[in-house]
Amino acid sequence: MTELISVIVTTYNREDALDAVLRSLAGQTDRHFEVIVGDDGSGPATAKVVAAWQSKVSWRLEHVWQKDDGFRLAECRNRAILAARGAYLIFLDADCLARPDFVAAHRRLAERGWFVAGNRILLSADATAAILRDGQAAERWPATRWISERLRGGINRLSALLRLPLGPLRRLRAKAWRGARGCNIAVWRADLDRIDGFDAAFVGWGREDSDFFIRLMRSGVRRKDGNFATGVIHLWHAEANRAALPDNERRLEEVKHNDRIRARQGLSALSTES
Repeated sequence: MTELISVIVTTYNREDALDAVLRSLAGQTDRHFEVIVGDDGSGPATAKVVAAWQSKVSWRLEHVWQKDDGFRLAECRNRAILAARGAYLIFLDADCLARPDFVAAHRRLAERGWFVAGNRILLSADATAAILRDGQAAERWPATRWISERLRGGINRLSALLRLPLGPLRRLRAKAWRGARGCNIAVWRADLDRIDGFDAAFVGWGREDSDFFIRLMRSGVRRKDGNFATGVIHLWHAEANRAALPDNERRLEEVKHNDRIRARQGLSALSTES
């Protein structure tokens, strides 16, 4: 696959983590990509971080902001998608560090008719604080350092950092939407357009990713595992407010029991805004 890749990074008022993520993207071995920062209403400090990196990198870096009106991740992603120019989009949360071969690995796995769902390791609160405080490039740590972190409890597992050529085993869960996480996925733009992107009817934390995967698979797109190839390093954060979860659970149940493919409030709703 030789097309331009767009990396969509979503953030909200966490400038230190965003700075670290953009640093990790600046160190990619594959340079044929752009980055769109989808901002769910952060203050001016986030814009300053993006502006600082715009002067440092050779690839296109854009900041797409929407006003702060609660947790609106789905709409934030849609706004970033509309600003993207790539034929293939990677979605990465702004608390997930990408190792140097992250974009290259996603490019190798890209295949028409499939989306790629990657995995992650979770850092502890103490390990995260140290990395951000000291500006440590954890995405470049050697295996010995990760083993040391595992032994002291700084990470939850090592497996997501391994590299294995799984070949056809990556297609074993072709029709399984459960377990896929929006913090590390790659999708063809044409497939996003077919389902009208993420559904902004999901507000507050929870289940917007599940809705997205169900509709994507219902449209004929299958899942390929990015495990042992595209793993990211997830910085610790406090648990999000889950007050909206019951309502989002009900929305998801409706989706599971109908045949809808397109989002109720998707890309088209934004593209028609005056």
